[in-house]
Amino acid sequence: MGKKTEPETSQSQALLNPAHKRPFSSQEARSAKRTKNAHLEVAAPLAEKLRPKTLSLFVGQNHLVGPNSLLRTTISKGPIGSIIFWGPPGCGKTTLARIMANQTGCLFKELSATGVGINDVRVVLEEAKSTLALTGKRTILFLDEVHRFNRNQQDIFLPFIEQGHIQFVGATTENPSFKLNSALLSRCRVFVLERLSDDDIKKILQNALQRMADSTDCNSELCISQTIPDLPHQESNPSSRESIDIPCLSFPHLTSKIMDSIVSLSGGDARTAISLLDLVIMSPRDSDETSLLASLKKSVSASYDRTGDSRYDMISALHKSVRGSHGSAAMYWLARMLTAGEDPLYIARRMVVCASEDIGLADKHALPLAMSALQACQVVGMPECRINLAHIVAYLSEAPKSIRAYQAYQSAEKAAKLDLEIPVPMQMRNAPTKLLTELGYGNEYCYNPDYAHPVHNTYLPIQFSGQEFLKDEGDTSGKVWDEDSLQRWETEANGGQEWEGRGRG
Repeated sequence: MGKKTEPETSQSQALLNPAHKRPFSSQEARSAKRTKNAHLEVAAPLAEKLRPKTLSLFVGQNHLVGPNSLLRTTISKGPIGSIIFWGPPGCGKTTLARIMANQTGCLFKELSATGVGINDVRVVLEEAKSTLALTGKRTILFLDEVHRFNRNQQDIFLPFIEQGHIQFVGATTENPSFKLNSALLSRCRVFVLERLSDDDIKKILQNALQRMADSTDCNSELCISQTIPDLPHQESNPSSRESIDIPCLSFPHLTSKIMDSIVSLSGGDARTAISLLDLVIMSPRDSDETSLLASLKKSVSASYDRTGDSRYDMISALHKSVRGSHGSAAMYWLARMLTAGEDPLYIARRMVVCASEDIGLADKHALPLAMSALQACQVVGMPECRINLAHIVAYLSEAPKSIRAYQAYQSAEKAAKLDLEIPVPMQMRNAPTKLLTELGYGNEYCYNPDYAHPVHNTYLPIQFSGQEFLKDEGDTSGKVWDEDSLQRWETEANGGQEWEGRGRG
């Protein structure tokens, strides 16, 4: 009997054409790969499909990619050093990185710190090093959400960047100064991307509609020219009316009001704008404008991250508005934060700080009222405690301001840090025992309440004798007089009238 044949291994079976039980030919393998890529492209969201591939199609960030700009000039000259793109979501960080790889002829590897670990990164780094050694071709490693890697994990890039094995491009929505370690920052140039303007978003929507029209097969029954009003023209057609013609597509429900809403709801995020446009286009063409607008508003969430920069920017705006006695602005930032879902206790605690830091000695009721507001937020909770917060924000905004106590502590702290070993004056020392009294502790100390007149004690160490950390009320020594700032206030906030205190300057 012949020897029994072993069954094919799973690896061998994987190489067989399932239709004929034979190995794939190279042509069939390429065809299968194309089919797989085609399926992936079809599944991609519209924003990904319409992502520009050249700088000429890129919209926004003119300070970086406009004519004669630094980044554009550098890219045109070939591979550049490692960089960090810092900007809000949907402003073009990933797109710029891909365009850079396209125009510099580098290999492009894209990873996201939200879904990969150090081992995944190490594989890509070693591959890039080998490719450079064998072919001389450089690799751009793009790491999205780079701030998700902790400071120790970020160290893995340092030797590869230092030796030029990769060109590292990191993208982050968080402040690199706080989220990236200094070693990585010192090896990268930081480019700040701005939130896209309404005009930028309109141009992106216009381009999206035009590209969708261009990619649609013309059909005599479907080729209906639809005018989309209130969108800017392409620069190549400045003489046309303020509308664009979209051939082969008919979107009767894509009205001017809908387009304006998409621009407004996008919040400067191109990805959101394209997604909203896709939502409208996929809606029934007989959709009612009012219901469509309502659906659009419900589909967008506030771009507020309680762990990100926007939180600290807004609480800073609230605090500074209170400090500047601008109650309306303070109320606006309070509403922005609460509407976005901020913890009311976070705001209340800041108002407690504000009560002492900015109002201080000018109003003795400020701190107790701020503490009461904090307690009210703890007891009542949202949504009712927003009224308590509005109360304290309004009160502190209108209260007189004094930073005497705050400045006094800052000055005293600076003096204390000069020498932490300076002894307490003998007169000020506690003398609870006979021995300490005999050693002179508390000697010649005058107990103030015992006297009908002022008395002198040596309260401070001799090094700071006579120094006044807590200034008298009304003392303006050390304060700045800035004529430009005063004139701007007189023009913008005082109706062009001169400040009544000018004579004291």
